Amino acid sequence: MIDCFCSKKIYIYGVILMATLSFDEFMKRVVERNPGEKEFQDAVKEVMSTTWETFKANKRFVDANIMERIVEPERIIIFRVPWTDDQGKIQVNRGYRVQFNSAIGPYKGGLRFHPAVNLSVMKSLAFEQTFKNALTTLPMGGGKGGADFDPKGKSDAEVMRFCQSYMDELYRHIGPDTDVPAGDVGVGKREVGYMYGQYRRLTNTFTSTFTGKGLAWGGSLVRPEATGFGAVYFGEEVLKRNNETFKGKKVVVSGFGQVAWGVAKKLVELGAKVITISGPDGYVHIPDGMTEEQVEYMLEMRASCRDRAEDFSDKFKNATFHKGVKPWVVPCDVAMTCAIQNECNLDDVKTLMKNGCKMILEVSNMGCTLEAAEYLREQDIEFAPGKAVNAGGVATSGLEMSQNSIRMSWDAAEVDKKLRGIMKGIHDVCYQYGKQDNGKVDYVKGANIGGFMKVAEAMADQGAI
Repeated sequence: MIDCFCSKKIYIYGVILMATLSFDEFMKRVVERNPGEKEFQDAVKEVMSTTWETFKANKRFVDANIMERIVEPERIIIFRVPWTDDQGKIQVNRGYRVQFNSAIGPYKGGLRFHPAVNLSVMKSLAFEQTFKNALTTLPMGGGKGGADFDPKGKSDAEVMRFCQSYMDELYRHIGPDTDVPAGDVGVGKREVGYMYGQYRRLTNTFTSTFTGKGLAWGGSLVRPEATGFGAVYFGEEVLKRNNETFKGKKVVVSGFGQVAWGVAKKLVELGAKVITISGPDGYVHIPDGMTEEQVEYMLEMRASCRDRAEDFSDKFKNATFHKGVKPWVVPCDVAMTCAIQNECNLDDVKTLMKNGCKMILEVSNMGCTLEAAEYLREQDIEFAPGKAVNAGGVATSGLEMSQNSIRMSWDAAEVDKKLRGIMKGIHDVCYQYGKQDNGKVDYVKGANIGGFMKVAEAMADQGAI
């Protein structure tokens, strides 16, 4: 009886505290509970600063203590990954899977293999993924994982041994109705194949546990292009508000991986001029815009594991390489971040605006730094966040899961039609919650509130779990 009374007292105190807590006080608590995790702290601040008033105005959310619960991962799995290199030496990496929120469906999100992977990065991406997945309207929760393993410079045999070792631990924590990983930075069809093969061996099942699979074993048409295509479809909806299209627009694109390729491919189809791509070594300028041949050459570069943008300029005479410089210095109409998080900082966005850029779309996850994103929200420029713009990838992964579940495969036109519809729906939700009195749309606020409302409602419905 005493225990029950104490628990009730603590719960009431928690509700009163959240009802009177300011946003700054809330963020102070987040920082104290997650020390040294700047990426995660920034991700929470970006989302919660725009949803705080919505939360405080909803007594049901306050009573359910949604805000404190929604920033706490449901489960974090950290494990060692030992593997043997081609010289017979045992190497060790650290593996992660952050299962952040499953209120609206099984955890869903990619696996990233990159030296910069750490717990803060994984938590920030899983947190973002939760709201991104909610925006798609598909029943998917949020998760993210990976390892500080660098597949670059490794043989196929080394990559296979690493992937199998990684899966030896992760397999017990995932499943078609529990957690469905996919690819991400450093994880493509090859890595997904090795991991899924090991998962199938260990579980003796053939399920929709992974997405981004090969077409011969359960993959979906349009999935490789989906993130890039979806980003362009979202951009089309933004332009439609101003009675414009991509035709003739000069577009600066960063990166030259699968996402940048999908963006470039669709933009060229729509008559836009893709005037840059970039790599870790610098950017390439193509003043007259990329051709279809050049777009396809991006795939050839990735297939041969070349990560130098300079290789592209060596191939084409109309492409000029600029060493050690980001593409944001090139005058353009539209800028699309397609490489990695925080690739576009405050100085970069100021340079873009000074040079005439009218729209910035985050295609990479959190492609702009928090300072840059906050600045852009106050400017006379169209800016949309990654959780909305790049949701086409995970949306098509959801479509892949559906096809696996019903043991059917849709043709490319059908998948693309569904993808376009989903992206229009995401834009409409962002417009609904982000429309301002002056006619401007705060896409950051709209995306955050739209995703938050769906997750918060589901959490409140399901009780204190």
